[in-house]
Amino acid sequence: MGSKTHHQLHVIFFPFMAKGHLVPAIDMAKLFASKGLKATMLITSYFTPFLSESIERVRDSGAQIDILNIGFPTAEFGLPEGVESLDMAGTPEIQQKFFRACGKLGPQLAQILELHLPDCLVADVFFPWATDVAAEFGIPRLLFHGTCHFSLCAFVTMYLYEPHTKVSSDSEPFVIPNFPDQIEITRSQLPEFVRRDDGSELARLIKAVREVEPRTYGVLVNSFYELEPGYADHYRRFLGRKAWHIGPLFLYDKRISSDEHECLKWLDSKRPNSVLYVSFGSLANFGDKQLMEIATGLEASGKEFIWVVRREKKEGVKEEWLPGGFEERMEGKGLVLRGWAPQIPILEHQAVGGFLTHCGWNSTLESVCAGVPMVTWPVSAEQFYNEKLVTRILRIGVEVGAKKWKRLVGDFVKRDAIERAVSRVMEGEEAEGMRSRAKGLAEMAKSAVKEGGSSVLDLNALFDDLRSARIANDSS
Repeated sequence: MGSKTHHQLHVIFFPFMAKGHLVPAIDMAKLFASKGLKATMLITSYFTPFLSESIERVRDSGAQIDILNIGFPTAEFGLPEGVESLDMAGTPEIQQKFFRACGKLGPQLAQILELHLPDCLVADVFFPWATDVAAEFGIPRLLFHGTCHFSLCAFVTMYLYEPHTKVSSDSEPFVIPNFPDQIEITRSQLPEFVRRDDGSELARLIKAVREVEPRTYGVLVNSFYELEPGYADHYRRFLGRKAWHIGPLFLYDKRISSDEHECLKWLDSKRPNSVLYVSFGSLANFGDKQLMEIATGLEASGKEFIWVVRREKKEGVKEEWLPGGFEERMEGKGLVLRGWAPQIPILEHQAVGGFLTHCGWNSTLESVCAGVPMVTWPVSAEQFYNEKLVTRILRIGVEVGAKKWKRLVGDFVKRDAIERAVSRVMEGEEAEGMRSRAKGLAEMAKSAVKEGGSSVLDLNALFDDLRSARIANDSS
């Protein structure tokens, strides 16, 4: 843990209001608290019950972890009442308003920092203004992107060299310049805010992130060195970013539920590696036609599956997104789960042999840690970059064939492409090779978070840095 000091480090965590950002931030706060630091989570009241439940066990062990609430200006920005999470902002228009509202939280953050004067602020990438607010009080600000080194390198490189401006069409492949490996991508697979400044709130936000990043104290990365050594080194050495890899965060304190979900009992009756798990996260919102293609593709593949869908079943209403009699024909062979599913226990179950995923970083990392190969179907955010890491560098996945970055709705993929990709990941020599490599990475992930592992060593180095900064600040 480094040199001893009488002062207990206090870190405030300020995550973005979306489950994909919040969950790793909670894991990070619990990790810091378990190592003897004081951790405080700053979040809107909507998430407080979820947070309280999550940190209860850590508190019981004597760790210091608290929650502070920050008010969210929904009415001021024309947001529907109660919309305090990005998951609830179901259209691009509402998302724009949501991001705009997030940009007005600075005065509240300043009041909290002035009152508590923590040793460090860990703030989400979507709060670029937090760096200047923290600087007013001499508090170092750490940036949390919530993605991997590979994708961070890709983002920086795109802005530095703009290779996408040198091709003649959106579909023409180009090589990402000055990268450790030769990785091809197309302009249509890049985020809208990278392709062009469309004047959106998100484009302005990302521009602000780029400008502020060099002025932050450093970057925390939810990854481990052995997963992407070339890119961990590239990000720090070639691109000159100060960063610490401290993941996989969820492995430090596995979330165990006393209630076993019915789907896990269903999996108990299945052969090892025989079931495909299908889930696209909390933001992707496919239309009826796309869901119909997924259903028919899954049925045609002949593979057993668990499919998580963001649709509620309404009594007496015909579901246009499912083929007639689908659930009856799939009884015993496939489960359609509406809403939430216990993703980590599902992926870790021996019956699960593949994961059809949107390539969000949390899901990707969970699949890696479970040793499960992937069918990759990126939708938006940095997911096309994550896909390249999975399929080209790690070689533990197969692309379903999505060609275009489209927020929320994704690129349309036909049933035969789904069937082919599922078959490649679930059966045959290629699948066995991917599964073997994935299992090897899973073992490395577990070692990284053990005492003496690469992520624990980086975490201790971070704590030593913060203590030194505190001592220097006290003596100045």
